Amino acid sequence: MSNIVIVGTQWGDEGKGKIVDLLSEYADLVARFQGGNNAGHTMVVKGKQFISHLVPSGILQNKICIIGNGLVVDPKVLIEELEYLKNQGILTDPARLLISEKAHVIMPYHKEIDLAREIMKGDKKIGTTGRGIGPAYEDKATRRGIRFVDLIDPEIFNEKLNSLIKEKNFYLKEFLNAKPLNPDVILAEYNKYAEKLAPHVINISVVIDKAIKSGRHVLFEGAQGTHLDIDHGTYPFVTSSNTVSGNACCGVGIGPKEISGVIGIVKAYTTRVGAGPFPTELFDEIGDRIQKKGAEFGATTGRKRRCGWLDLVILRNSVRLNGLTGLTITKLDVLDGMDTLKICTGYKYGNELIEDFPANLNVLGACEPVYETLPGWTEDITNIRKVADLPVNARAYLDRIVALSEVPIDIISVGPGRDETILVNNVFD
Repeated sequence: MSNIVIVGTQWGDEGKGKIVDLLSEYADLVARFQGGNNAGHTMVVKGKQFISHLVPSGILQNKICIIGNGLVVDPKVLIEELEYLKNQGILTDPARLLISEKAHVIMPYHKEIDLAREIMKGDKKIGTTGRGIGPAYEDKATRRGIRFVDLIDPEIFNEKLNSLIKEKNFYLKEFLNAKPLNPDVILAEYNKYAEKLAPHVINISVVIDKAIKSGRHVLFEGAQGTHLDIDHGTYPFVTSSNTVSGNACCGVGIGPKEISGVIGIVKAYTTRVGAGPFPTELFDEIGDRIQKKGAEFGATTGRKRRCGWLDLVILRNSVRLNGLTGLTITKLDVLDGMDTLKICTGYKYGNELIEDFPANLNVLGACEPVYETLPGWTEDITNIRKVADLPVNARAYLDRIVALSEVPIDIISVGPGRDETILVNNVFD
C-alpha cells in the first residue's frame, strides 16, 4: 500500500497537474484536499492541453477522483468543468467523480464581496482571483457556511440562504458600495446545481478509508504552494487554506498514519503571481527569457508570473513544513541554453546572514539573496529520458539541489508532455 501526498514547494504554479496526472497511472483514487477554483492545473497529453480547476488531475487517467471536504466549491464552475471533460471524452462515467458532503459551497455573495473588497483596497490589494474563495472560507470559520449536504437538501438550503442574505446584502450595499443580490434568483439557480451534483455527493472519508483498508493506492493532490499557506506562507499574500501536506489528512478525513510519502514539486527556478515579497525576482532580460520560454502565465487567471532564480531558502522551509520524502523538479528544460545559473542559498539582511525563511515581511522584503553560481548547459534536454543522459552541468545542478535540500529527486520533468519525463524512482513501488 502506498498513499502519496503531492504539494507545491514554492508559491504555486510548480507543475503539480502534470505530476499528479503522471502518478495517477499507479494510483486507484486521486483526492484533492484544499483550495477552490482559484487554482489551475495544466496537463498536456499527446500534444493536447487540458486545464482543470476543481476536478483532480487524475481524471485523465480514468481514476476515481475525489473533491475533499477541505475545498470550497463553486457549483457552477464544477458543472461547467464536468461538461467540458464529458465533451472531451474524458469523463465517460460520472460515478468516477465524488464530492465530499462536507465540502463548502461558494455562493454569489462570496464572489461579489471578494471583488468589491479588492476594488476598495486599490493599490493595497492582495491580488485575489476574485472567485469568492476567501469569503467562503471566512463563513466556514465562523460556522455560517453552506455545505454540499445542505445544498442538496432544499429545505435546509432555503433556510440557511434566507438567514444569511440580509447580512450579506447590507455589507455589500452599505460598506462595499456594491449591488445587493436577489435571494430568489440565487435559490432557483442553486437548486438546479444541487439537482445535477447530488448524485456525486457522498461521505468521502468512508470511501477513502475502505480503499486504503483494501490495499488500494491513493494520491492526495494539493493546490497552490507551501508559501501560499494561510499559516506558513507570506501572510497576508497567501491563499485562504492550508496548502501544506498535513492538511491532506484534515481535507479528506483520514489519519496521518495512512500517509506513505510526501512529494514536493519544485520548479527549476522560482515564480510568483500577484503581490508580495520575492527575494530572487529578476527584473532583467534573464527574467524575461525565463518568463517567455516557460510560458509563465496563470492557468486560472492568465496573469503574467514574476520569475526569479531557484530559492533554496524557501525549498528548505518546505522540506521541514511538509516532511518531504522526495522532490520532483519541473521545467528543467526552460534553463536550456543559459551560460550560467544561480541558486539562492541564503539571505543577507543588513550584516546578518539568514538561512531560515523570515515571517516578518518587512524583513523578507529587505533581504538580498546570497547566490551560488553554477555553469549552465547548451543542449536541448526535452528528449532525454534517463538521468545519465542529461548534460553534465544539468546533473550538477540537480545534485546541488539534493545536497542543499537533503531530499532525493524522484522525478524530473523536461517538457510539458506526460512523456517528457525522467522517472528516477516510482514512489508507488
